Amino acid sequence: MDEATELKKLRWRCRRGMRELDQLFGRYLDRCWLRAPTDEREVFLFLLESEDDKLWRWFMGYEECPHAAPAALIARIRALPA
Repeated sequence: MDEATELKKLRWRCRRGMRELDQLFGRYLDRCWLRAPTDEREVFLFLLESEDDKLWRWFMGYEECPHAAPAALIARIRALPA
């Protein structure tokens, strides 16, 4: 699959129905995905498979993600400028 098609599919998967999460995931796709190493991409895909309520709590800082790699990527995504 070419990168443009993959990016379209990922963008669709990033639509969570919560504006804040949609924006955060969209920023990552726009600014980081294409140059991200494979292991970081796998962590991002793990986040996309996570339940929305957990993502909300993790990204909004109400709860700490119990896994180190996703927690680090969440912090990085949250730090991306708007």
